[in-house]
Amino acid sequence: EDFRGPQERAIASALVGRDSMVFLPTGSGKSLIYQVSARALALRPEPELTVVISPLIALMKDQVDAALVKGLRCCFINSSLDAGGRAARLRGLQRRLYELVYVTPERFRSPEFREALAANRIGLLAVDEAHCISQWGQDFRPDYSRLGEIRASLGRPPTMALTATATPAVERDIARQLDFYEKTTDVYRESVRRPNLELSVLDVHGADDKVRAFVMARHAAAAFEAGGGSQIVYFSLIQTLRGFSDQLSRLSLPHLIYHGQLPDKERRRAQEAFLQEPTALILATPAFGLGVDKANVRLVVHAETPGSVEAYVQEIGRAGRDGRPASCVLLSDSDDASIQRDFIKWANPDPGFIQAVYNLIERNPLRLQSEGIEFLRGQMNFYNRRDFRAETAVNLLERWGAVTGKTSRDWKAVAPPSDEYMIEALYQTRARSLERKLAEMLVFAEMRDGCRMASVHTYFGEADALACGVCDLCRASGGLP
Repeated sequence: EDFRGPQERAIASALVGRDSMVFLPTGSGKSLIYQVSARALALRPEPELTVVISPLIALMKDQVDAALVKGLRCCFINSSLDAGGRAARLRGLQRRLYELVYVTPERFRSPEFREALAANRIGLLAVDEAHCISQWGQDFRPDYSRLGEIRASLGRPPTMALTATATPAVERDIARQLDFYEKTTDVYRESVRRPNLELSVLDVHGADDKVRAFVMARHAAAAFEAGGGSQIVYFSLIQTLRGFSDQLSRLSLPHLIYHGQLPDKERRRAQEAFLQEPTALILATPAFGLGVDKANVRLVVHAETPGSVEAYVQEIGRAGRDGRPASCVLLSDSDDASIQRDFIKWANPDPGFIQAVYNLIERNPLRLQSEGIEFLRGQMNFYNRRDFRAETAVNLLERWGAVTGKTSRDWKAVAPPSDEYMIEALYQTRARSLERKLAEMLVFAEMRDGCRMASVHTYFGEADALACGVCDLCRASGGLP
């Protein structure tokens, strides 16, 4: 019945034409801010369009589905649509049928999209997951660094940058990249503090130890709610997830699984089952949970150390959204650091690797039709079958419009990737940023005194980093000092 925190003030800023930066924890209702603004702007005598820049194609569909249920006239335009679907939505955009449109920053490279957008009066440019703008953010993408230029080309409409995770350095970089002026920019911030979350780290050794630790944590979570509520276990590697799933099956513990190698229908089925089942347990990679809002998640377990404090805070943010106690357990194995270092390498293929993957797609259509992604993996990853650089390279090529196709067996080369995407220095910058983020996460995991929640506050630049009294370190020292 009421707005939460600074939601109403942020909406008011948008409606009077001021720029703003909105830093709210996961689950605080950031999307509602630009959705309500979109409706208000659309009801003006001269209706105005809200354009949302979002980094994830998969998340866009969920956001649009939720907005449609609320009655908003909205759509997304991205590479997941076939040519006919994109053309139909561009016609709708040209005819000013929408009040809210979601796109990736790469979409602004399309002359057809820019032409259709030009038929509209833009009342608000909302940049979701705005940390992606920053070269210091954990999800650096070259086209996000062009948003200042894109904003200028649109006539500098009122712009809102939103994220749950921004360090002081990232905040400064967002303002610089978007060309925000301090006197005309409103900043809305709520603490990342979640007093109902109990953070703990357990040192474990090997897969069997992790399963035992999870079962113990699951039993402990049952103290918060009959049946233990819902539980999420996060994994960095699909291979580790599958092994964990096999062990839970042997223990007769029913569970769902969610990862990028499952078909879209199976992932959606798992997500819907998780939302509907009051005591669901899901094993998932980090892609799960984006846009998922479930109140009674009583336990979030990280079975492998996340790659950054930002990722960790995003993922534990899915716990205890009803305000009741919830447990967040990190299972820390000394081998996790080397896994994450490999993960950084695999998630960051260099320009030469990306070009080689494009060449294989362009020159071997018949092999792709018969073998799919396994053909590319066999050609590019012969030394390590866990290496997923081929998949990452294809995702980038699709995002850039260099490759099209619904599945790996119908990928087709459209045009070589642009030179501006293939600058070696960009990839080196991203790799260094990811390595630094991992080092910061390992420091958190290895803490032996102090307060875990207070250390998170300090990481995000909050001055009043008070001890929480409920994390494992606070409990070990007797609670609040």
